[in-house]
Formats: sequence, structure tokens, C-alpha cells
Amino acid sequence: MAKQRKKAPHRVASKTARKTPTSQRRTSRKRASARRSPARRAPAKHASKGWSQRVTRESDALDLKGGVFTQTSAKKIAASLKRSAEASRRRKSGAYRSALSMLTFYINRAGRNLPKSRKDRLQRAKAELKHLFGRK
Repeated sequence: MAKQRKKAPHRVASKTARKTPTSQRRTSRKRASARRSPARRAPAKHASKGWSQRVTRESDALDLKGGVFTQTSAKKIAASLKRSAEASRRRKSGAYRSALSMLTFYINRAGRNLPKSRKDRLQRAKAELKHLFGRK
């Protein structure tokens, strides 16, 4: 038969020994959250999945024409952004600044998922936008 272990008597720590500094409590919470499995955190990711798309669609920067960033030429992209920026009533700053900020926002949010050819086209659209607005 297996040996049975004897339990050690339960010791109650003094009140001062039980208190832990605030910094230790915070780090222990951080460690506990770091140990969670990725499956537990997955639903939170899906809840905010459309954030970037919603900003592009409903932003106060300007009203965009659909599919503006997927057009085939940098000149077309820049011209569309310029038209949208000048026609928009929702923008908070000047037309050039709003158009350029929306283009930069799109490039930054797409990140690594953006193919090099499209990223190059969007970078050329920035230069074309400057030209259309008479900057540099």
C-alpha cells in the first residue's frame, strides 16, 4: 500500500507578514495574466478587429470614396484623396493635412500585410499629393 503523507500543521502568519507591498501585488497580477493561454485572450482580439476599418470609414478626417487605396495608380489615389478632402465637411484641419494623414494612417495600419508593390504605390501617392497641393 502507498504511504500516506502527514499534513503539516497550518500556521497563521502575523498581520504584518501577510501584507505585501503594492509593487509586488502588481507584478504578481502581471505574471498571472502572462501565463494565460492564447485561447483565453482570442475573443478580445475579435472584438476590436474592425477598428482600423471603422476609422477609415467613419473618421472625422474626411469622407473617402470606397476602394481609394486599392486603385492602380498613385496619381489616381492622390487625386481621389484631394477631391475627398476638399469636399469633406467633417475634416478638422486643412484639406492637404487631412488627405496626407489618412494616407499615412492607412499605410501604418496595414503594416506587414501590405505587399511591397502597393506600399510603394502609396508612398508615390504621398509625393503626388504634395505636388497636387502645390507643396514642394
